[in-house]
Amino acid sequence: MPLFVYVLGLAVFAQGTSEFMASGLVTGIAGELHVPVGAAATLTSAYAVGMIVGAPAMAVLSARWPRRRALAGFLAAFVVVHVIGAVTTSFPLLFGTRVVAAVVNAGFLAVAMPVATALAPQGKQARATAILLAGITLSCVAGVPAGAVLGDLAGWRSAFWAVAALCLPALVLVFRSAPTSAATPPEVSIKREARELKTPPVRQAMLLAALVNGATFATFAFLAVIATDVARLPGGAVSGLLAAFGVGAFLGVTVAGQTGDGELRRGLVLALCALPVGWAALAATGAQPIALFVLATVQGGLSFGCGSALVARVMHVTPGAPTLGGSFATVALNVGAFLGPVLAGFVTESTADYRYAIWISAAIALVPLPFVLRKAGWVTSAGPWK
Repeated sequence: MPLFVYVLGLAVFAQGTSEFMASGLVTGIAGELHVPVGAAATLTSAYAVGMIVGAPAMAVLSARWPRRRALAGFLAAFVVVHVIGAVTTSFPLLFGTRVVAAVVNAGFLAVAMPVATALAPQGKQARATAILLAGITLSCVAGVPAGAVLGDLAGWRSAFWAVAALCLPALVLVFRSAPTSAATPPEVSIKREARELKTPPVRQAMLLAALVNGATFATFAFLAVIATDVARLPGGAVSGLLAAFGVGAFLGVTVAGQTGDGELRRGLVLALCALPVGWAALAATGAQPIALFVLATVQGGLSFGCGSALVARVMHVTPGAPTLGGSFATVALNVGAFLGPVLAGFVTESTADYRYAIWISAAIALVPLPFVLRKAGWVTSAGPWK
């Protein structure tokens, strides 16, 4: 695999740390900025909104930009908005910086995904996608727990400063190591590529990806609060729980990258069937610390493994959209990442019980089962999924 693909993975690691770190900083942000915990948890959804809007918009806007300049420009903007987030005392402004950060993150991914797959050897495109997603999961293993520790020791603002600093090496490497083939974009037809969205395989793959990610983030956005308020763990244990989830996620993405080819194989179908069972088990036993750690690891693996395989699926069924295919996958994942925490936040605020966030994950993961079971040949009809 070309070295530059790993450089892109490093940048995605920095951005992934930012995307997910709010889940470990919810309590500190809520206390200092005087907002409810549910409101602070919506910072994850704010990021998802920016990704949803930014992915197609930035993909279109940057379609004819030089690839190196586009990647570097998006990373530089990412640094600036994190500096603003680190110094603000206004929750609405902090919310706004999360949206803007996500827009430029989406722009980076919209360029990085097609560049990575274009640089990959023939037949290794799914592996290139997995390397980028491994940057995200590694951020769960190391970056997000480290952010939680920083937030606990030095305040939540220190995590924002750390992300800005973390982006700088990636920015330098993008400038210095981008290959010649990444300097100039190919000729594209946005209208032709957008027509790919109308095909049933693309719609089905995107809907599956959205539902899986919605289930994932309904719980992940509240995982720190579940640890402290439901399992009664000390605040210092939050980073360990986030790391456990991240380890599972990294293993899931690694397996998906090695075995996935963009097809809906039986292994993926079985994993999708296992997701709601795992979430239900976590909801039922999450008050027990050992069960919380074990099942968070398992669900991290299943969720991100399925998510990675479904990103590869979206890219696989959009061969006529090499420029916008990555943005289609990004939109699908982040529609779920937005709606899951919002729905979970509404339910948990109404019930005052954060375990309901996990039950929301189980319910969302159940929705695609008719289609999944039909693909496995276990039922003969899947209603609207047909």
